[in-house]
Amino acid sequence: MKLVQPLETPAMPHSSDSSDSSFSRSPPPSNKQDSSDDVRKVQRREKNRIAAQKSRQRQTQKADTLHLESEDLEKQNAALRKEIKQLTEEMKYFTSVLSSHEPLCSVLATTSPSPPEVVYGTHAFHQPHVSSPRFQP
Repeated sequence: MKLVQPLETPAMPHSSDSSDSSFSRSPPPSNKQDSSDDVRKVQRREKNRIAAQKSRQRQTQKADTLHLESEDLEKQNAALRKEIKQLTEEMKYFTSVLSSHEPLCSVLATTSPSPPEVVYGTHAFHQPHVSSPRFQP
């Protein structure tokens, strides 16, 4: 035969069963205090839920912003690489034009030749060499 223990109620004395959280406190508070504690708990949980929701929203917004910024920077990078390629091709063209012009140029033939390691500045390509102070009579 099996003995069945009756369910404990708050009016019964405290048992040593620590798994039941209703018995972990001292004598139960009055109903007024208990209901106000419950209201505060519910309010605190609601505030916490709203704060967590806002935090997740901010985190998602920040991730979206970083993603858009990353895409924009990738586009800028691609545009700059394209510009570098175009400017490199332009420099090659002007260098070849200059190289083919140098043997035929009578002005350059009258002056001493420049050493081969001299790099022509970008301003030299946009100004006629005759108006340069170096070649004035």
